Amino acid sequence: MPSVYLYIPNIIGYFRIIINFIAFAVCYSNKALFAILYFISFVLDGVDGWFARKFNQASTFGAVLDMVTDRVSTACLLALLSQFYRPGLAFLILLGLDITSHWFQMYSSFLSGKTSHKDVKHTGNWLLKLYYGYRPFMAFCCVSCEVLYIFLFLFADEESTSLLSVCKGILNQSPVVILVFVSTLVGWAVKQATNVIQMKTAADACVVYDLKRSK
Repeated sequence: MPSVYLYIPNIIGYFRIIINFIAFAVCYSNKALFAILYFISFVLDGVDGWFARKFNQASTFGAVLDMVTDRVSTACLLALLSQFYRPGLAFLILLGLDITSHWFQMYSSFLSGKTSHKDVKHTGNWLLKLYYGYRPFMAFCCVSCEVLYIFLFLFADEESTSLLSVCKGILNQSPVVILVFVSTLVGWAVKQATNVIQMKTAADACVVYDLKRSK
């Protein structure tokens, strides 16, 4: 048996970290290269899951590595966007929501004895079940979110600019660009709603655990 550190999906995870490091190193000097490298890393996020299932190499370490890489990558991009746009606070709020909701979900899953934070079979919220239970829907939301952020990065000026004015400018582009932008905006909105629900549901699970422990 190979070491868990050398599982194929985990090696892909290390490669993603290297790609992201290079992407953010050139983000100011070469926006196009940054967008390409960042998107490749995002695509590999789906590839490593396929390898994990294909070769039966799913692991707790791999799950944590995958989540940490995802959260740090998105956090860095949101922090970058907060420098280009006004109000920059909007992106920092999204950053906080993304990290908080996933941290609560991961920790509440650990308390419940679940092997994955994606196990939401016992939750009563239909959107959360749809998000984690139907992979194409989750893929649409995640891809929409990341592509929207890449769009905003590519259309950002060198100086601080209004987020609303840039969005209006994108809507004046070709029909294909407008279609992609609107589609990603819908997927982004659904993902943010899911993050809020996930955070509340996971917080409730932590409270229930405390109540059971106090009895």
